[in-house]
Amino acid sequence: MFRRILRTIAVISVCVSGPAFAQVAKTELLLYCGITMVRPMTEIAQVFETRENVKLVIAQGGSEDLYQSAKKSGIGDWYLPGEPSFRAKYLKDGLLGDFATVGYNQMALMVQKGNPKQVKPDPKELLRKDLTVILGNASSGSVGNESKDILDSLGIYQKVVKATAFLSPDSRSLVLALKKKEADLTMNWRAVGYFADNVAAVDVIDLSPKLARPQALELSLLASSKNSVIARRFLTLAASDEGQAIFRKHGFLDNKTAVAR
Repeated sequence: MFRRILRTIAVISVCVSGPAFAQVAKTELLLYCGITMVRPMTEIAQVFETRENVKLVIAQGGSEDLYQSAKKSGIGDWYLPGEPSFRAKYLKDGLLGDFATVGYNQMALMVQKGNPKQVKPDPKELLRKDLTVILGNASSGSVGNESKDILDSLGIYQKVVKATAFLSPDSRSLVLALKKKEADLTMNWRAVGYFADNVAAVDVIDLSPKLARPQALELSLLASSKNSVIARRFLTLAASDEGQAIFRKHGFLDNKTAVAR
């Protein structure tokens, strides 16, 4: 049912294997998850499925697109965008209920492995004429939205947009362009550069936390959930020490690390 409703969003199912008749009887829950957080949330979902004997489906995409899908469809149990501004913006709609902070991410510059163009830890490097630069689209996802906020604070967003080769919808497409050598430089969520399949191809150039502040990952319960008791237990697991350890493993900051920065 979820697959028919979410036709424009990539959907992955992370369910425990077993006899077909056992799968039919399981309660099915739906998580709308920003692309950058899919890996740790998939791992946490697998733990949860085993403990609760449920099936958890993950709809992945840009944070804005996901929220609009959740609102339009009227189904689902949780929403996890890439930055807290999405919760703040849509709280008035009444769809987003209680939440838990499950980790933090932070914007950084990202370049090809070895930093062959000697890019410095300064967003103004995005204006270098000798570099092919790409940027996230601010209207589709958190990576573009956060990039815009940082560059706006420096008064250079419009200049950077004019200088970019193209705008990409999400963090995955940004890192893929670097790996294909279609670009020299981008701004991206730093955790993406530490994923196992990316770390050998790209380097992360950290920015000052005064400029690129750690952004809380707020997992919200949805008012549309028909299984709120079970959904709250998932919220607890994701925010627990166990869940935080999984996020750290995938390159994200935990609550203590984020505060320290």
